[in-house]
Amino acid sequence: MSADAGHPVIVFDGVCVLCSRWVDFILRHDRDGRFRLAAMQGVGGRALLAAHGLSPDDPSSFLLVEDGVGYSNTDAIARVLRQLGGRWRLAGSLMRVMPRAVRDPLYRWVARHRYRLFGKRDQCRLPAPDEAWRFID
Repeated sequence: MSADAGHPVIVFDGVCVLCSRWVDFILRHDRDGRFRLAAMQGVGGRALLAAHGLSPDDPSSFLLVEDGVGYSNTDAIARVLRQLGGRWRLAGSLMRVMPRAVRDPLYRWVARHRYRLFGKRDQCRLPAPDEAWRFID
């Protein structure tokens, strides 16, 4: 599976409260509708994770697939922020200033503990009817 009709796809953990808030952030700030979203619990999200060497059963990585290339962890987050423009472009650029050897371990620690820190839903986040076109699956 590749990105949806040339759109970058963000694969997220649909039951993670922090991840759902990230999705809300994307929906609010991606006014051009550039990004598509796929829950890692869905068929499309699982396929993208597997295609890019990430375990669909270990939801500790954030994945952005753009032009057939997979970006994970803080590289993915920085790329998304830079594409949102404005102050988010600056935040994404500043994020890249910190060495990956520092930012990725910090990201992985939060990812491993995200359910305990932020909570977990009983079921995947469902899009509102006016958002459904942005979601794969």
